[in-house]
Amino acid sequence: MRSSWFGRLLALFLIVPIAELALLIWIGGRVGFWPTVGLIVLTALIGSWLARREGWNVFNRLQSKLASGGLPGRELTDGLIILVSAALLLTPGILTDAAGFLGLIPPTRAWIRKRLQARFRNAIEGGNTSVFVMQPADPFNQTSSPIEDAEIIEDV
Repeated sequence: MRSSWFGRLLALFLIVPIAELALLIWIGGRVGFWPTVGLIVLTALIGSWLARREGWNVFNRLQSKLASGGLPGRELTDGLIILVSAALLLTPGILTDAAGFLGLIPPTRAWIRKRLQARFRNAIEGGNTSVFVMQPADPFNQTSSPIEDAEIIEDV
């Protein structure tokens, strides 16, 4: 399972930058260099404003949910989507900006959230979780067994 994720990430880190560069060159050839740079700056400004606004909205909903004693599953998932979307908007390019904006718009974020939560649920119910053991930071600590000091992290 780990190798399939590695292959996907490798493809992502190769294909996305090449596609972004090709698209930016194509747009630059159609409208010119400065309008293309202006488009990148404009999407960054609008995206940062939208990410901040949506992030605060989700944070306020999270606080309300916690104050009422509820579990903030939806709010945490929305926060994760907004965080990833903001990171995509920081990456210069048209495709990553489009993907970032989709995560910041409430209707499309709701669609992404439903798909993400269904995937998490299926992974947990199907037993498709892996457990990784991380060794302690100090390898010279011989006061106890490395397994006793290990931090358990579940990968969904």
